[in-house]
Amino acid sequence: MFTHEYFMKEALKEAHKALVKDEVPIGAVVVCQNIIIARAHNLTETLTDVTAHAEMQAITAAAGYLGGKYLDQCTMYVTLEPCPMCAGALFWAQLESLVFGANDIKRGYSLYKTSLLHPKTKVVTGIFQHESSKLLKDFFAKRRK
Repeated sequence: MFTHEYFMKEALKEAHKALVKDEVPIGAVVVCQNIIIARAHNLTETLTDVTAHAEMQAITAAAGYLGGKYLDQCTMYVTLEPCPMCAGALFWAQLESLVFGANDIKRGYSLYKTSLLHPKTKVVTGIFQHESSKLLKDFFAKRRK
């Protein structure tokens, strides 16, 4: 049986891929009918592109897989709450559900306006929150040394 925990573990695997590349360790997967159709992680340093967040990469990959721009039958699992840019992109993609691990208390979309997401998007938070937060805290602590 596939659960939120199962798919969030897959997003955490993507976050670890980002960590290996010295990227901010955030990972995402997009699921449609219990099948992972897209996997992504942050690539902002690798691509020298400030928009190359895990969510943006996952949206592009999922749309390519589906052959259309709408993700209205998909769930995105992401280790950190999306920023306003990513939330806006998820709005336009009409994402059915968003599941994220840790809240982003500095730059998360919910700090600004929860309506940044599509009105039909269902949100679940806190899945592997501790693991997601620890990965980020350890990454930034190491960079400050």
